[in-house]
Amino acid sequence: MIEHSGTVASAGTSSVPEAGVASLLGVLAYGELMAFFDVARVAEMAPTVRSQQELGALAAREYAVYEQLSGRLRQMGVEPAEAMQPFHEPFDNWHARITPADWHEGLMKIYAGAAIATDFYRELTDVLDPQTAAMVREALPDDEQAALARTALLEAIEQDDRLAGRLALLGRRMMGEALSQAQLVALVNDDLLDLIMDRGTGQGFDLVGFQQLLARLGEKHTRRMAALGLDA
Repeated sequence: MIEHSGTVASAGTSSVPEAGVASLLGVLAYGELMAFFDVARVAEMAPTVRSQQELGALAAREYAVYEQLSGRLRQMGVEPAEAMQPFHEPFDNWHARITPADWHEGLMKIYAGAAIATDFYRELTDVLDPQTAAMVREALPDDEQAALARTALLEAIEQDDRLAGRLALLGRRMMGEALSQAQLVALVNDDLLDLIMDRGTGQGFDLVGFQQLLARLGEKHTRRMAALGLDA
């Protein structure tokens, strides 16, 4: 039983719908594929060869995780492209609305945008079977990604304090768009919705629990912005 103030049912392995797990892996795989392209584009904006190297390595890790998730889907008898297709539109809408104009905005998207998604998926692992939950947690970015972007952003803000206002505004936009798209992702596919929401099965979040999940995402984002000295 998950110890949140909202209701989350126990994630016994026999009660977890396989179709829902495949849909969640499809969400993660498409997110990792988009993250690969996203980080690669930011790497092209990098002002130094060293920054390009670091971000290039990060992009390569994103693609490796995409391949890992695709392999798990194939083991389940699911074609990765089919599992990812339902989530094409909400993900693409998010990326279209949050397109970095320069290097600093690209770093902000890596630092805060990716972290919002990571927080969301980490919360969802509470309703998965242990094997899938472990794989999802392994697929999520580690602290190295956030640390790399945070260090570069802190240095940039220290050198030009005019960046603070622009980046704070971008951070707020990302949070609003992310919460909206997170709900759309959950609603766009019935199998995924059955996995994460309790619709009479006793499995997943109830409505109050899901709203509290979204509130926790906002709180974590506020702390993340404060680490840069920015208002959320």
